[in-house]
Amino acid sequence: MDKFTKLTGVAAPLPVVNIDTDMIIPKDYLKTIKRTGLGKGLFAEARYLEDGSLNPDFVLNKPAYQNAKILVAGDNFGCGSSREHAPWALLDFGIRCVISTSFADIFYNNCFKNGILPIVVSQEDLDKLMDDAQRGANAVLTVDLEAQEISGPDGGKIKFDIDAFKRHCLLNGLDDIGLTLEKASAISNFEAQNSAARPWV
Repeated sequence: MDKFTKLTGVAAPLPVVNIDTDMIIPKDYLKTIKRTGLGKGLFAEARYLEDGSLNPDFVLNKPAYQNAKILVAGDNFGCGSSREHAPWALLDFGIRCVISTSFADIFYNNCFKNGILPIVVSQEDLDKLMDDAQRGANAVLTVDLEAQEISGPDGGKIKFDIDAFKRHCLLNGLDDIGLTLEKASAISNFEAQNSAARPWV
């Protein structure tokens, strides 16, 4: 998993509440267990018209936001079913950070396991960031996980809280497998001792 330390990129505004995982990645795209290639299905029902062409009115199809790395979204982002394809699709598209006033618990935890930083802010701070994000190509935010700080295009700063363990994992690029591999030496020692003590096993 890629480390997350500091991210600077265009922030796309998505002022919609209760964006569920089916909106993030519709069920038609759940036939694969690969983490790559799902970016094309991200927000598919909103991004594409019935003929399969891009919907010019959807924010991520607008030229200023096609390479957005950050989403500024409405309350209760990631609600609905617990599909891990949702963070996979965001990551494959290039989104590394989602900012909202609240997240569904399972989606929130899945983000950390896939290298995405979900940030919870107050409604007042979200309104400021949404205003920043509506500036098009000038909607550049810097998210500093070490400092736990978001910097806007005008130099304003917003602090955010995050669980210390989750922060450690993102800063060091550790998913569940990575955390286990940190104990590789202890595991090897145990296996060697166990084999010596119980050679018949």
